[in-house]
Amino acid sequence: MFAQAKLWMAAVAWLLAMGVLVAACSAPARLVGTELGNAMAPDFTLTDTLTGQPLTLSTLRGNVVALAFLYTHCPDTCPLTAERFREAQKALGADRARVHFVAVSVDPVNDTPESVRSFSADHRLETNWHYLVGERARLEAVWALYGVGAFSNGTVLVSHNDAIFLIDAHGRERVLVHTSTPLEDLTNNLRLLVREQ
Repeated sequence: MFAQAKLWMAAVAWLLAMGVLVAACSAPARLVGTELGNAMAPDFTLTDTLTGQPLTLSTLRGNVVALAFLYTHCPDTCPLTAERFREAQKALGADRARVHFVAVSVDPVNDTPESVRSFSADHRLETNWHYLVGERARLEAVWALYGVGAFSNGTVLVSHNDAIFLIDAHGRERVLVHTSTPLEDLTNNLRLLVREQ
């Protein structure tokens, strides 16, 4: 009798454990980072340095967008962000065709076509990579839309944050991550957004 009770309790415990496991496996995956809701990402038009053509953010709808604010002479954060983008492109495999990586300049004086080409080549960013520049007044308007600080001391010191805005295929701001976000989390976020389409 005692042996049967122990066997019954073990069976119940196993069934409960399996139920928890199934529930965990069937739970929808969630985006990692600071949720931004589903507001439409503020639209803007700047020049894509690599093509010389204007690019309007909303023309990328139908694709997932990772948007950051960089400058080519940055000694620390920006190269790390560019490397994170390159690593994510590689990790995404076939899904990378549906993700665009966009950088908006925070240094209109020094982000010349030559420095942007060199920065992009150094970090092996080519496919679905856009580095956007413009006159300072136009850039300042974009910085304000995204709450990014960019302040110049002469033409040398530029201060900004390492925010990466993830925008879904419908043009909605979904989640905010940072350069320090693990590659796996960034890649999983991008993959989830691609597969929502």
